[in-house]
Amino acid sequence: MEKPEIIIREVETVEEMSECIELQRTVFASPDMEISPVRHLIVARYAGGFTMGAYLDERLVGFVLSLPMFVGNDRAFYSHMTAVDASLQSLGIGAKLKWAQRTRALADGVNYIKWTYQPVLARNAFFNIERLGVTINTYMPNFYGTDAEASAEQKTAQEGIDSDRLFADWHLDSPKTIALSKGEKFEETGEIIKTVEIPPNWNELVVKDTKKAIVEQKRIKHEFQNAFAEGLIVRGFERSETNPKYLLYRSEPPAVAGG
Repeated sequence: MEKPEIIIREVETVEEMSECIELQRTVFASPDMEISPVRHLIVARYAGGFTMGAYLDERLVGFVLSLPMFVGNDRAFYSHMTAVDASLQSLGIGAKLKWAQRTRALADGVNYIKWTYQPVLARNAFFNIERLGVTINTYMPNFYGTDAEASAEQKTAQEGIDSDRLFADWHLDSPKTIALSKGEKFEETGEIIKTVEIPPNWNELVVKDTKKAIVEQKRIKHEFQNAFAEGLIVRGFERSETNPKYLLYRSEPPAVAGG
């Protein structure tokens, strides 16, 4: 059976942006005060950012919001939010959105995008590092505040969990990113200096044993902070059903295609 065709295009009208708001409610189940409103998307667009939408039969099923930023004197984008209809996540919509985001950024003369994600989510880590080619050298403790991850119904079960984040650095013209964008394999060179293991199923651990989850989160934070203080950088991730792990190498400046 053929997969349905997903069309990726820029979200431009107020009506289309309103669909992004409804998708946020469905995907994140967050209160309205936590949802980016239509005005946010409009302002982002006219400030130099953009939103890419994924459509199935003219219905919005995913989007990625890119905010303009500067790194020194260079323009860049901050990928503030990616949302995909949970019932359609097997269609690779998230990857299609990210590669479209890259294409749109490069067309705008920008070759760097950054975003944050939870360090303890193995699936996200593998996708970001091994499917997109990001590198990581920054750990942000409690980025959004304690208990920011849990919905209102989960507050009691998940009380005390900090919203730690890793910053993903996506160098759009690095050799790894270019290879992955073409569907080619890329092998890292150099010696793996350290690894940081994470739980195979973080969300399950948080519910079953919150105290253990907090201990694990603190261990992971300290291991990352120590490794980054030594100048190491994440350039790989190893999947495992029992002990998934980040792979850290000596820090090297990202190579740029074409010299």
